[in-house]
Amino acid sequence: MRLYLSSYRLGNATEQLLHLMGNGRRVGIIPNALDLIPADDRERYRLTTYDPAAEFLRLGLEAETLDLRDHFGRGGLDQILPRYNLIWVLGGNSFVLRRAMAQSGFDQAIAAALSDDLLVFGGFSAGAVVATPTLRGIELIDDPRPVPPGYAEPILWDGLGLVDFSIVPHVDSDHPETELAASSAAHLAKHRMPYRTLRDGEVIIRDGVHIRLVDARGEIGPC
Repeated sequence: MRLYLSSYRLGNATEQLLHLMGNGRRVGIIPNALDLIPADDRERYRLTTYDPAAEFLRLGLEAETLDLRDHFGRGGLDQILPRYNLIWVLGGNSFVLRRAMAQSGFDQAIAAALSDDLLVFGGFSAGAVVATPTLRGIELIDDPRPVPPGYAEPILWDGLGLVDFSIVPHVDSDHPETELAASSAAHLAKHRMPYRTLRDGEVIIRDGVHIRLVDARGEIGPC
């Protein structure tokens, strides 16, 4: 299994990401954690502030959007995911994202693709949070109650279980959610739940059975 889980955007380990991808160059970007935000506002932000596809293009990668809403109740992602070498999941609301993954069948399709080592799963913020066993504690950062149009209402608390610990992004960072992140980490510690914190710039990488942390300075160490 190959994972690249970042606190914020691509983090400081893009060379490691390219290594994980090997000769692959195709990226599918999943934006559904942002589905609570109006489409016009999202497009304005992409044009003026941050365009993930452009970021991948600078690395020599070809990226396109993979909207999970197109697969709600239809499935078919088991045939689509192997077209990509990297699935990249954007940040936003972790609970909205988890709903999208369930309603589209992405959760089952990505588990099969990773088991067969067909691609890399990566993402930042919410995109990293959903890789964990549970979203418990993340409700202190993301509100689990809002539901975008077309989404099922029940809150899903289970993550994808790709690692065996929770991930709290934006800790000790210049980020609007850093205080909420500290509260989430304290909650997990109080309840003796295994977790790792990430500062912006840091990345958790899994390559097979080996899991390591690349810190904000680019130095590699145990996770």
